[in-house]
Amino acid sequence: GESGAGKTENTKKVIQYLAHVASSHKGRKDHNIPGELERQLLQANPILESFGNAKTVKNDNSSRFGKFIRINFDVTGYIVGANIETYLLEKSRAIRQAKDERTFHIFYQLLAGAGEHLRSDLLLEGFNNYRFLSNGNIPIPGQQDKDNFQETMEAMHIMSFSHDEILLSAVLQFGNIVFKKERNTDQASMPENTAAQKLCHLLGMNVMEFTRAILSPRIKVGRDYVQKAQTKEQADFAVEALAKATYERLFRWLVHRINKALDRTKRQGASFIGILDIAGFEIFQLNSFEQLCINYTNEKLQQLFNHTMFILEQEEYQREGIEWSFIDFGLDLQPCIDLIERPANPPGVLALLDEECWFPKATDKTFVEKLVQEQGTHPKFQKPRQLKDKADFCIIHYAGRVDYKADEWLMKNMDPLNDNVATLLHQSADKFVAELWKDVDRIVGLDQVAGMNETTFGATYKTKKGMFRTVGQLYKESLTKLMATLRNTNPNFVRCIIPNHEKRAGKLDPHLVLDQLRCNGVLEGIRICRQGFPNRIIFQEFRQRYEILTPNAIPKGFMDGKQACERMIRALELDPNLFRIGQSKIFFRAGVLAHLEEERDLKITDIIIYFQSVCRGYLARKAFAKKQQQLSALKVLQRNCAAYLKLRHWQWWRLFTKVKPLLQVTRQEEEMQAKDEELVKVKERQSKVENELVEMERKHQQVLEEKNILAEQLQAETELFAEAEEMRARLAAKKQELEEILHDLEARVEEEEERNQSLQNEKKKMQTHIQDLEEQLDEEEAARQKLQLEKVTAEAKIKKMEEDILLLEDQNSKFTKEKKLLEDRVSEMTSLLAEEEEKAKNLGKLKNKQEMMMVDLEERLKKEEKTRQELEKAKRKLDAETTDLQDQIAELQAQIEELKLQLAKKEEELQAALAR
Repeated sequence: GESGAGKTENTKKVIQYLAHVASSHKGRKDHNIPGELERQLLQANPILESFGNAKTVKNDNSSRFGKFIRINFDVTGYIVGANIETYLLEKSRAIRQAKDERTFHIFYQLLAGAGEHLRSDLLLEGFNNYRFLSNGNIPIPGQQDKDNFQETMEAMHIMSFSHDEILLSAVLQFGNIVFKKERNTDQASMPENTAAQKLCHLLGMNVMEFTRAILSPRIKVGRDYVQKAQTKEQADFAVEALAKATYERLFRWLVHRINKALDRTKRQGASFIGILDIAGFEIFQLNSFEQLCINYTNEKLQQLFNHTMFILEQEEYQREGIEWSFIDFGLDLQPCIDLIERPANPPGVLALLDEECWFPKATDKTFVEKLVQEQGTHPKFQKPRQLKDKADFCIIHYAGRVDYKADEWLMKNMDPLNDNVATLLHQSADKFVAELWKDVDRIVGLDQVAGMNETTFGATYKTKKGMFRTVGQLYKESLTKLMATLRNTNPNFVRCIIPNHEKRAGKLDPHLVLDQLRCNGVLEGIRICRQGFPNRIIFQEFRQRYEILTPNAIPKGFMDGKQACERMIRALELDPNLFRIGQSKIFFRAGVLAHLEEERDLKITDIIIYFQSVCRGYLARKAFAKKQQQLSALKVLQRNCAAYLKLRHWQWWRLFTKVKPLLQVTRQEEEMQAKDEELVKVKERQSKVENELVEMERKHQQVLEEKNILAEQLQAETELFAEAEEMRARLAAKKQELEEILHDLEARVEEEEERNQSLQNEKKKMQTHIQDLEEQLDEEEAARQKLQLEKVTAEAKIKKMEEDILLLEDQNSKFTKEKKLLEDRVSEMTSLLAEEEEKAKNLGKLKNKQEMMMVDLEERLKKEEKTRQELEKAKRKLDAETTDLQDQIAELQAQIEELKLQLAKKEEELQAALAR
């Protein structure tokens, strides 16, 4: 769901329910009091919320990180441990917040709830004294930060945290360090170092070394280290980066400690339930890199929802042989996901961002330009037409269009850090700080920044040896692992709907709710539930559960599960449109199974009532017989009492009662002697019995101990048997799957070999064709050179003729000048002039002819050039195609080798598992 829809609250309810029903204390006298593990599981959420949640404009308790809570169960179904994985903490919120928003709750809780002693130890000040609390103290309606602080402290006490392991004041002190630009240079200076002194006191560092590491850090130039002065902007960036890294390391350490407290088993549980609470889809006025990652995650989760609800559902119908026409709901989100995560051809947003991080002079602007160039025609990508200062590009997500601003994306993706200060923190006098920074070789989010330009903060903030891995890459990898885990489980989706954007209780915005239902695929889910068969149950379970409704439908003896279910369905007289019988399951339309469950409850109720009536009748008859016996005994007693009352006044009775004791006196001594002998025998027998009793008690104790040992062994053997049975089932399924994969791989290998052979043949044809084209190209080149030579010769002739024409023109002008002087010789020279004019005409004709020949030669030359270019272009194209074909062949051969290796490895694993 969207941000503020209630995902975190529902997560807490699910955990509370599981901790209650699966508690190991259940069944004891104090089962209402949760055990220590359950208490710690419940108290992990308040700690994570305090350190990872914040107030936004849409949500007063917005999760600024994602978490996957894995609760492990043993074979008996009790909780034996838990584990929490976190994703993409929005650590930039620790130093900067948008209008009307807050940083993480814990900062406000600490400042509001800390006592005098703690305030003194942590050097705490008022809200307005910290630059990183940019909006001051913004209260949350209905909540008190002071009370929340006490709850957080109580939760940390339950999780066995200690006060000296809470590191928050230092993060705030980072923001109070002020740098100024010196007058004559761009170098930064620290005119007031009070905040730095407080910071170094809290972190256990030397203030002079810290100041030197910030203002003039040592950088590596070649093989030597030199000190380089920093500008004010670089120093501010370094301090903010350190504050963010410190808070993120503290958060990761918290998660590690929580996992350490919750992990009670040396081995993984027999099964687990995972609860995923990820940040919801976000559309803010200003959307940055964090929003892209969050929305990318939601796209992947929505795709999983669509695949589970619509694709797998309909595939199961077809697999079970149920008549069903496949419905395409048009909910494929892959184009948008490819736009973000595609590695190449064309590269997506994350790939282009990683690519830009390699270039020294790359900026956010060049990244946007390259993104528009590569993805400008993508249907899910748009360039903003208006408000270009607030957005650089737009992506059409499943929940709507989101405008993204690419400011500081390169820095956020690389996440560089001043390794001079990181080393100081690693060497801190405070053990806890040194523990947090022990992995200096692995700076948060980035293992190696390639050589960057010093003007982009890169020279000072590179990390140490390792592989270049950006925040985007790490997040994509963790998301891939999460999606693999979700696909291997049986997912259930809790769809959270935000009722209004005013954060008001009891108000429902119909258009907003319908828009969410439409975007999230809920309406399509309802539609497929109405048209399809959402409830299904395997044959054996259906027979076992509902045979009580059809007592005489199934004859005694063995019967196939499918036939038994068909008989039961006929006996139940269900409408044929309400169910379908598949290969292994029986499918029902919505509500049918619930109706059968109600009928079963009524039937069981009738049976229980009848059983109760029989029991009550039996008990009543027993009580009546007892009363009759008591009445008969009373009558006998009354009769004897009446006879005694009559007899006691009879004279002979009185004489008998007086003489009887005298008769017994003579036998008293004999009886006493007999009694003494009997007493001695009884004492001997008692002593013997006591000895036997002691021996029996000893043996009983021994037997009890042996029984306990055997019971423990039986429990262990039972668990091992269950695990072995489960392992056997998994191995059998795996074997079946591997056999299918092997069959597919063999088929693919045959196809690839055939394809490889055809490609080899095509390659030979191409090589022959290339040789022919090269020969043709050589011939064309020779012809072109010959034409070039002819052109040069013709140009030389034309040049010579032009020189002759110029000479003749000079002579002609000379003759014109001498015309007046030679008028007397006109008659003599007339014939000569006519001859010269005729010669000039012939030369003009020759010149025109040569010019036409030159034009013709130039046209032929152009044609030859064009032909040569086309041939060269065809040659290049054939070379490229040949290279591509060779690459494809090599790639296919590598894939075949890899598949063979995987197959051999799987066979070895299968043999090893079967041997165990």
